[in-house]
Amino acid sequence: MRPETATKLRKVNKGDVVITNTSENLEDVGKALVYFGEQQAVTGGHATIFKPSNNILGKYFAYFTQTGTFMSEKRKYAKGTKVIDVSATDMAKIKIPIPCPDRPDRSLAIQGEIVRILNTFTELTTELTLRQKQYEYYRDRLLTFEEGEVEWKILGDVFQMRAGQHISASKIMETVNGEYIYPCFGGNGVRGFVNENSHDGAHLLIGRQGALCGNVQRMKGKFYATEHAVVVTANNQVNIDWAFHMLTVMNLNQYASQSAQPGLAVGKLQGLKIPIPSLEEQARIVAILDKFDTLTTSISEGLPREIELRQKQYEYYRDLLLNFPPPLTPS
Repeated sequence: MRPETATKLRKVNKGDVVITNTSENLEDVGKALVYFGEQQAVTGGHATIFKPSNNILGKYFAYFTQTGTFMSEKRKYAKGTKVIDVSATDMAKIKIPIPCPDRPDRSLAIQGEIVRILNTFTELTTELTLRQKQYEYYRDRLLTFEEGEVEWKILGDVFQMRAGQHISASKIMETVNGEYIYPCFGGNGVRGFVNENSHDGAHLLIGRQGALCGNVQRMKGKFYATEHAVVVTANNQVNIDWAFHMLTVMNLNQYASQSAQPGLAVGKLQGLKIPIPSLEEQARIVAILDKFDTLTTSISEGLPREIELRQKQYEYYRDLLLNFPPPLTPS
C-alpha cells in the first residue's frame, strides 16, 4: 500500500483510502474513507491517500483503522498536544494483518468476506439511526404551526411554572429503601428517592440548572422536585402529553444563561410563545408521537438501546475478525 501526503490538492481515484493525519482528538486521527465514486476526486492538507496494492482491499484496510490495534499503533507515533498529528511516513509504518499472505487469491477472498460481514453490521446501525431521524422529522412537522393557523399564547398564560423545593442531600437515598419510595428530581433527572412527595398528578419537569438545563420530562404520580427543576402544570386548554412533545421540540436549552453554571429563569420561560391547537388535534398528535417516542427513547426496547447493542456487536466482531496472530519469528 503506497501512501501519498496530500499537502496540496491530489487526485483520489476509485478504491483509494483517504486518511486524516491531524485532529484535536487522537481518535479522529487515522479515520479512513474509501472513495467509491466513478469520477476522480481531490483532497488537500492534513490527509494521506493510501493506494491499495493487489494484495489488499481498500475497505478491509479502512475497517482495520477502526480497531484498537490500529489505535495503539498510531498512538506510538502521535505528536503534539492541542493538535495531534501522525505523519504519512509514520502512518505507513503501522503493520496491517494480511490473511494467507502466500496465497493472494485466498487472502482477497477472506478479506472480502470480512468486509461483507462488517458491512452488514454497519448497514443495520445506519438503518436504525435513520429511523431516529425519521421520527424527529415527523415530530417537527406535526409540531410546526404557522402564524394564523392556530392561536398562540405565552407559556405563562397556559402553564403554572414554579421551581421545586430544596431538600438536604442526606435525605435522598440512591435506591428505593423502606419509606424512601418517591423519585426525587433535580435539574438533570432523578437524583434518588425520598420519603415524602412535593407533588402529585400529571406534570412536566424542566431542568433549570446545569449543562442539561432545558430538558423536559413527564411525571405522573407522586414525586419530589428540587429547586433545580421547574414544575409545569397545564390548564384546561392544554393536553400535558402534547405539551411534553411541544416543549421538547422548542429546545429550551437555547434560552439558558451563558455562564459557567448555565441556568434557566422561570420568568424567561413564561414569556415564550407556544401554539395552541384544539384539544382534539393535540390528542391526535400525542397518539402518533407517543408511539414514536416509545420506539426511540425507551431504554429497554427503543432505538437508542438497539443502536447501542448493534454498535457493540459490530465492534466485537470487527475486532475479532481483524485480530490475527503475529507471524512467527525464526528461532
